[in-house]
Amino acid sequence: MNFVSRKLWIVGGMSLALGACAGRNVAPVQKYSLGVARADYRDYTGAKANICDAEPRWLTDELSAVNGLMTRFLSETEQVKNPQSVDYARSVELLKEAAGSLEKVMKVHQNNLQAVQKCGFAKSGAFPDMTKRGTELLEQSRARLAEGGQLLALEEVQRKWKEEAPRREQAARQEWCAKNPEVGSTDLYYARKHADGRTEWFFCDGHIVQSAANGGEPTLVSPEGLSAKERRKVKPPRYLEAAAGYPVEEMDKQPASVADAAAPAPAPAPAQGTAAGGN
Repeated sequence: MNFVSRKLWIVGGMSLALGACAGRNVAPVQKYSLGVARADYRDYTGAKANICDAEPRWLTDELSAVNGLMTRFLSETEQVKNPQSVDYARSVELLKEAAGSLEKVMKVHQNNLQAVQKCGFAKSGAFPDMTKRGTELLEQSRARLAEGGQLLALEEVQRKWKEEAPRREQAARQEWCAKNPEVGSTDLYYARKHADGRTEWFFCDGHIVQSAANGGEPTLVSPEGLSAKERRKVKPPRYLEAAAGYPVEEMDKQPASVADAAAPAPAPAPAQGTAAGGN
């Protein structure tokens, strides 16, 4: 082979190689952040690229990064079922952030883990353990997102219940109370029970009986501005007795589940006390 023929052969070979490379689709790097966690990944399926053409070392870094992100997500949302935890608020905020974005990343990761099993290097190095761990993390993360979805839905219905409670209270007052109720009459028109067990019973004369979440003894709270004469009319045991007799099924209860919120609200009970023949 003379010099010119050899040169043409080399150039032609290089052109074929470049053409082959140019014919391969390349998946662009995508960046994702969740809280303080970061991960770079590629959507090989979406780009119609062959994941087996990827450099194994770089692919290991990409898959490990997403595994690490899911591990951190699970760790930092672990307290979503424990409202008393100091990490509860942070867990809820991270779930809200993940709700609209993490599933997309996990779907790409799932496709990548499935596709890489067809590669020649699938059973070498860190790939076997990494793909197994990734599959486990996907299942756990989806379960956590589902829990988070239920939690956020419950949080919303509880917020709405709390927001609308004063309106329901006022409606019951207008229905069951006299225009100028007599102090000491113990006419009870409305009771509200929170999800944590705190309960309040409202009386037409402005008194409120309150029961703590921990099951402590109910206490009577008097309205401000009572005269000495009016205070003498107030007999605390009668208010406590009226509160104890209020039908539990007719209380305005804060939903403890989304299903509770879908149930029809109970009709307010008639005012109880002297006006109702209770004293």
